[in-house]
Amino acid sequence: MVDLTTNYLGLKLAHPLVPSASPLSKDLDGARRLEDAGASAIVMPSLFEEKIEAEQQQMERFFYEQAIGFGEADSFHPIPDHILTYQEQYLAHLQRIKSALQIPVIASLNGTSQGGWIEYGQALQQAGADALELNIYHLAANAEDSSEAVENRYLDILRELKSRVSLPLTLKLSPQFSSPIHFAQRLEAAGADGFALFNRFYQPDIDLDTLQVVPKLELSTPAEALLRIRWTALMYGRVKTSLAVTGGFHQTPDVIKALLAGADVVHLCSVLLAHGVGKLGEIRAELEQWLVEHEYESIGQLKGSVSQQHAIDPSAYERANYIHVLDSYTPAAGVLR
Repeated sequence: MVDLTTNYLGLKLAHPLVPSASPLSKDLDGARRLEDAGASAIVMPSLFEEKIEAEQQQMERFFYEQAIGFGEADSFHPIPDHILTYQEQYLAHLQRIKSALQIPVIASLNGTSQGGWIEYGQALQQAGADALELNIYHLAANAEDSSEAVENRYLDILRELKSRVSLPLTLKLSPQFSSPIHFAQRLEAAGADGFALFNRFYQPDIDLDTLQVVPKLELSTPAEALLRIRWTALMYGRVKTSLAVTGGFHQTPDVIKALLAGADVVHLCSVLLAHGVGKLGEIRAELEQWLVEHEYESIGQLKGSVSQQHAIDPSAYERANYIHVLDSYTPAAGVLR
């Protein structure tokens, strides 16, 4: 029998397929369906500091700053006892999931301030998370922000949080860093336990009727997987941390390629949203069948065997491959050359 187990963030998982943060785990029934479908662990949707702040401002406005209408009663501000804040609901949900599921539960945090990362990271640890994914969604839109300043922002958050919590910490990295491997090594030295390649930054659109900038959400496509596979292959062996890939993994062949490149786990999201959680079991079965047909005994034997350090042609992951791709293009029949 093929050994599908893998180690991720110090956690031994039954196999490498881990549903990432999505609406699928926003309630207990959804989390149970993921476990029943065969998930080896789950990543919860992010706890957003900016949402906590917005709720606090709303509370200030409607409860603490409300005008009663009578001068002698201005100091009396009735607040319903049954109201649970967004943060309280999130932490209670995490505790329920941890109590109900047998698989590891990885919390996700999207902070905005240094104090927020610490406070909410500690709260997630106390609520029982097995690990913590840091979703540092920072877009360097300020022309005064140097690349060094952007990297130091990540490093400062990581160092401070690492000194305050004992949970394994993994960071979702953007593909927009100028030297991802060097940056990953700096993060590893600062205490990172893992990386998820890569964070998908949602792109705003322009409404041509109103000329307003509007949010737009699109699910990933299989074409996005190759970027993750390439950088995993380049990073494997150059950092000792856990490696996860996320974004564009809809098909079993791409999952296998990610493992060959060196990934410890493959995050699934859009494919489950589009085709249902049963797709997870299909991919697992196809992965196991491929391993049997190719006479692999374990995921460990497979992992990293086609990373840059172990590839037959290591230069294929670099610029030489760019020229080859351009030369290999053939226009469709009937198209003028």
